[in-house]
Amino acid sequence: MVLTDKQRTDLHAGIYEYLLSRGPAFAATAEALAQADPEARSSNSSTDNSKTDGNDDEPSNSNGTSPRKTTPSSATPVLEKKWTAVPRLQKRVLELERQISSNQRIHAHRAGFSGGTASAPLDSTTASGGIRERRMLPRPPAQHSLQSHSSGITALALHPIYTLAASGSEDGTIKLWDHESGDYLRTLRGHTNVVTSVDFCPKGGGYLVSCSTDLSIKIWDVKDNFVCVRTLRGHDHTISCVRFVPPPLGAVFLEGGKIGSVEGGGAEAAAGG
Repeated sequence: MVLTDKQRTDLHAGIYEYLLSRGPAFAATAEALAQADPEARSSNSSTDNSKTDGNDDEPSNSNGTSPRKTTPSSATPVLEKKWTAVPRLQKRVLELERQISSNQRIHAHRAGFSGGTASAPLDSTTASGGIRERRMLPRPPAQHSLQSHSSGITALALHPIYTLAASGSEDGTIKLWDHESGDYLRTLRGHTNVVTSVDFCPKGGGYLVSCSTDLSIKIWDVKDNFVCVRTLRGHDHTISCVRFVPPPLGAVFLEGGKIGSVEGGGAEAAAGG
């Protein structure tokens, strides 16, 4: 790095001040620096004069210059202040970089956020004076792309505890995935037609319930054996949805048919029966 004349003069003045503050042991070194760069002495002297209250009774040296007073121990030379400030600034820069990196990971999916800086927010005022709607939609690239079904996917559910996802498809199968690693785990077969809905039991997550256009509801053990433990029938029309009731009744589920009927059942009772 090339210093400007002003920066070089300030540096020499700071070194000169520091050497004088160290006492008589460094006086000869300070004098040698002043002889090599007289501006270091004059710049330091002008700074000292600006800090005084106009005392003109100070004695002068034979060369006409005022002697440099030794900096009191309570006063810190400028060079020491700047030297100790550098590590603090470096530490602060590292903290800000870590904070920016963390914010990028947290807000990377948000619309209007790119490369650590937010672009014009989508809910800000437009040129025409209107308010643009803020859209919280996922943005590419996707973390994982899970492909295994042979037909369209009609249902999806996430496990309440583990990194497990279940997808239902028009091919009549239910597939289990590890959505954190993107790995395919296994396929649950039993329905003979389109799977319309799947849901994990929120009470421990040991059961998965599914319904299909084959007019059946199946309860699956997804904790140990990954098998169908019970098939429930009773609807006369396509079953469009099945959901577990939140805790404390987390083992009770409701299913709905296209004709508007709603029926209830217990996953643990059905599995044990």
